[in-house]
Amino acid sequence: MTVLPPPLRSVTPAELAERLAAERRGTPLLVYLDGEGRQRIFELGDGGRTACIGRDPEAEVPLTWDTEVSRAHAIVERLAGCWTLVDDGLSRNGTFLGGQRLRGRRRLRDGDAITIGRTTLVFVGAAGEGGTTQTTRYGGPPPLSPAQRRVLDALCAPVRDDRFAAPASNREIAETLVLSVDTVKSHLQALFEHFDVQDLRPTRKRNELVRRAFERGAVDS
Repeated sequence: MTVLPPPLRSVTPAELAERLAAERRGTPLLVYLDGEGRQRIFELGDGGRTACIGRDPEAEVPLTWDTEVSRAHAIVERLAGCWTLVDDGLSRNGTFLGGQRLRGRRRLRDGDAITIGRTTLVFVGAAGEGGTTQTTRYGGPPPLSPAQRRVLDALCAPVRDDRFAAPASNREIAETLVLSVDTVKSHLQALFEHFDVQDLRPTRKRNELVRRAFERGAVDS
C-alpha cells in the first residue's frame, strides 16, 4: 500500500478499506480529502486518457469547495504509457508537485503529492505505470494467535462489508465466535497492545485498531 502524507492517513477504517480495495484493483488513482475531510478516490483510466482537476463541478476531479482552485486548474494525462501532470499556466495560483511549482508537464510517480489550492492529492500508481510502485505494510501485521485473528476478523467484518458501519461490539463478536464476552475482552486487550493503541481514549481504541489492522494487512479488505 502506498504511503500517504499524515492527513490522508487519518481516515476511518472504512475509508482505509475502500482505498485498499481500490489499490488492489490495479488501476492508478488519485486520493484526496474533500472540504469536510472525507476521503475521495478517483480511479484514472475509467474515463479515458485525460482527467481535469478544477473547481468546476463538471471537472473529472471537482474541488468545488476550494476557492483557491481555478475552474480548470490542471490536467492528469496518460502519455506514452505513463501518467503525467500538466499545468499550462492557466491556473491562478499554480500547481505544486512535491512542493515545487509545476510549469508544463511532469511524469507522475507512485506517492507523488500534488498541491492545488489548499488541497493535497496523492497519485497512487500501479506496477508498470509511471515508475516503480512503492508499497508497504507499515512493518506488516504483528504475530497473532489463531484466536486473536478470529476476534480481529470478527471485529472488522462489518466495516469490510459496509464502509459506513461501526466495528462489531463485544457481544456481537462473542455471538459470532461462540465465546464469552469476557474472553472477547481479553483477546481485544491483547490486540490493543499488539497494534499499540492501548493508550488511546476508549472511544477511539476500537476504530483505530480496525484502521491499523487494514493498514498493516492483518485482515483482508
